[in-house]
Amino acid sequence: MGKIIVTVLTLGAYLFGSDAGAEGSTDIVQRTVNFLIFAGILVYVLAEPVKNYFTGRSAGIADELDKVQERLRESKRLKEAAEQKVEDAERFANELGETAKKENKLLSEKVLVQCEQELEMIQKQNEALMELEKRKMVREVVSDVMNDVMNGSGEALGKEAMTEILKKKVA
Repeated sequence: MGKIIVTVLTLGAYLFGSDAGAEGSTDIVQRTVNFLIFAGILVYVLAEPVKNYFTGRSAGIADELDKVQERLRESKRLKEAAEQKVEDAERFANELGETAKKENKLLSEKVLVQCEQELEMIQKQNEALMELEKRKMVREVVSDVMNDVMNGSGEALGKEAMTEILKKKVA
């Protein structure tokens, strides 16, 4: 393409060249026509590539601007999503803390009630065991006293003798 332009320009200069200096007249008309032809050829040859270049450049800049704006929108969307996740996490943490406090309170109350029930049960068992031991002791004392009375000399026992025997056995 460059060779064609150079050839056309060279031919235009050669064909429309003036020999006005040799004749002594002015060649303003031929020079003007020559210039207009030259300008027309330049416009014809360079207009399309220049127009395509600037159109392509504008389109490239517009595409880059669109990409940057899309990235900006995506970044804003991701930021909002991250902020939402943070808010959700904070809300969940607060709810979890409140739930843990409630569960702790319920468990401690449950354990306290259970301990009180076990304590009452142990006290009842202890009282029953003490009652059982008292009965065993009374049986043993009565049995020992009866053995002593039976093994004794056959005399009638008075209150004083019975009291003495009981004191010996209890002590």
